Amino acid sequence: MSVLTKQARRLKRRRRVRAKVTGTAARPRVSVFRSNRGISAQLIDDVSARTLAAVSWTEAALRELAPTERATRAGALLAERAKAAGISTAVFDRGGYLYHGQVKALAEGAREAGLTL
Repeated sequence: MSVLTKQARRLKRRRRVRAKVTGTAARPRVSVFRSNRGISAQLIDDVSARTLAAVSWTEAALRELAPTERATRAGALLAERAKAAGISTAVFDRGGYLYHGQVKALAEGAREAGLTL
């Protein structure tokens, strides 16, 4: 019996979800990455392997906010950039993280700004 680290368990969940979730040009995948310092997200078209829009916590508008507020604002920014690219719906890929805290705040911020997840 092997003991998996926390990161290895997350990557295992991530691979399991990615086997089922795929993004297209009409309905891209919202890929979330969360670190100890911040959060970032991308809208990805897996068919053509292109990033359509992205947002990161290192941007000036997000850097000085509290973590949960930063994630909510990042979701809203991603939704605005998606609308500018002509995208209204997307599929959410939480990246193996729990749908809680910053990941949940990012998704709710995107939904409030008009992106259908």
